[in-house]
Amino acid sequence: MIFRQLFDSVSGTYSYLLASRKGGEALIIDPVLEKVDRYLQLVNELDLRLVKAVDTHLHADHITGLGALRDKTHCVTVMGEQTKADVVSMRLADGDKLAIEGLALDVIYTPGHTDDSYSFILPDRVFTGDTLLIRGTGRTDFQNGDPRQQYESIFGRLLKLPNETLIYPAHDYKGETVSTIGEEKAFNPRLQVKSMDEYVEIMNNLKLSNPKMMDVAVPANMKVGLHQDDIAGRGWSVTAEVALALVGRPDVALIDLRENAERERHGVIPGAIHLPYPRLQENIAAGGMLHELARSTGKRLLFYCAFGERSAMAVQAAQDAGIASARHIHGGIDAWKKADGPLVR
Repeated sequence: MIFRQLFDSVSGTYSYLLASRKGGEALIIDPVLEKVDRYLQLVNELDLRLVKAVDTHLHADHITGLGALRDKTHCVTVMGEQTKADVVSMRLADGDKLAIEGLALDVIYTPGHTDDSYSFILPDRVFTGDTLLIRGTGRTDFQNGDPRQQYESIFGRLLKLPNETLIYPAHDYKGETVSTIGEEKAFNPRLQVKSMDEYVEIMNNLKLSNPKMMDVAVPANMKVGLHQDDIAGRGWSVTAEVALALVGRPDVALIDLRENAERERHGVIPGAIHLPYPRLQENIAAGGMLHELARSTGKRLLFYCAFGERSAMAVQAAQDAGIASARHIHGGIDAWKKADGPLVR
């Protein structure tokens, strides 16, 4: 496994780049906007291909790099399903897998610092966001934070991992880079409590000032979605209502870009071809399956995904590859459900 821990000294944020060598797929956790060029330089130096950019929660102390990384690499943006962000490509739920080629992280919902906080687990390490810090825990006094929920997230879930599990948090302000579950059990002062009520008492009396960037970062981080109106303005999108009339037509091929877990949870538009987004480029290139489908049969390609972000990028890529008939469903399955579109499981 390729693993890099990167630091933004202004916000005290750690970002993590992970990959498994074979095809070079990589993901990054908690990227910072100002460091995007550095991340991309490292990705290039290591001969990797960034396919997912993930935030553990909606950050209040820095502006996320999710949108910039998506715009520069066409990667998939990922957050938990509770996020208040306008659009991310993929929303994860407790029990899901965050997967790229060669790596699969267990997804666990760990609210308390915020109501959209998640942690991600590999066999030997856990990425805890702001839920569990090194010799500390994330504050619980804004963004629907809740010290009782955080106590359950920490004591009921994270601290049940093996003692040797490495802890990689989203922040540190004292120069610490890594800890373990066992160390935090023994030495984290906020964990030396005898009850939930004692923990709540500590967290409710921290009297911390708001993060300096909060008034800027939170609104910015809620507006990270791809501007699908730009694609619509070029005539490359259809509404869910228009798409309803296209389902089943012999001259239209529906292309589902989502991953298997998303399809299983939310259902599939009847008759759709499953082609996961990471395989798009090989299929729209000359000689690829979608390129040939459009060229030899004259079918119009209609892409869709969860919220329209992956499909908007797909239709742009297809147009660039010369597939002039390509369109996508604006708003994805989310819009399809609101239009009472049929789904099968």
